[in-house]
Amino acid sequence: MLLEDYYSESDSKITFSRRQASDFAKNIAGDFNPIHDTDAKRFCVPGDLLFSLVLAKCGLSQRMRFVFSGMVNDGVALDFPNTTSTSLDIVDGNGKKYLSLERSGNTTQDQNLIRNLTYSCVRFSGQTFPHVLVPLMSEQQVMINPDRPLVIYQSMAIDLDRLDFENPQLELAHPVFEFDGKRGNAHLKFCLKADGETVGTGEKNMLISGLIAYDKGKVQTMVDNYVTRKQRLAS
Repeated sequence: MLLEDYYSESDSKITFSRRQASDFAKNIAGDFNPIHDTDAKRFCVPGDLLFSLVLAKCGLSQRMRFVFSGMVNDGVALDFPNTTSTSLDIVDGNGKKYLSLERSGNTTQDQNLIRNLTYSCVRFSGQTFPHVLVPLMSEQQVMINPDRPLVIYQSMAIDLDRLDFENPQLELAHPVFEFDGKRGNAHLKFCLKADGETVGTGEKNMLISGLIAYDKGKVQTMVDNYVTRKQRLAS
C-alpha cells in the first residue's frame, strides 16, 4: 500500500481529491459505501484514510484513541501537526476539528509495521457491512433505512502490549449493538495477533441513525444490491 497515492501535500497542508479518497475506500479498505463515490452529493473522505495518514505521519504508539468529529470533503485542506505530543487535533485553516488523537506508551516509526497494521485495520473496516452489522441488527430486530442509510465512524482505540512484532492480523472479538429509538451504536471489539500470539486489543465504534424495524426481505435486497455494486465497481 502506497499511502502517498491517496492524498496530496503542499505547504504542510493535506488535501484529498474525490478520486484519491474513492480509490482508497474501494481498493484498499474494500469499502463500497456510496458516500465515498466520486459523484456522491454527500461525499466524504473515508475515516480510515485519515486514520492511516495519522499513523504514517505521527507514528504508532502502544495506546491510541482516535475520535472523529467532522466529515472531510474534497475542498478541505488539513493541518497535520509535526509533534510528539500525547494529544493532537487535525484541523482545517479555520480551526475546525475533524480528528483528535490521544496516545501514550512507547512509539515506533517503523513504517513497515505501521503499513501492515494499518492495512489490517482498514480491511477489517471494509468488512463491517454486511458481514458484521447485518447479524447484529438481526439480533436486535432493527435495520439501516435503505432509503437513507447513514453509518458514521465515531472512534477507534488500539491498546498494544508491545511494538516488536510483525505482520499483525486483526480478528473480531466481541461485537455489541445498542440502540435507542432510531439511533444505534455498534461497538466492534477486536484483537491483534502476530504469529499466533495476541499482541493487543482494540475497539471501533460506529453510529447508525435512521433505524427502522427489521425486515428480512429488505435486508436481503440491501445486501444483494451492495454485493452487486461491489462486484461491478471492483471489476
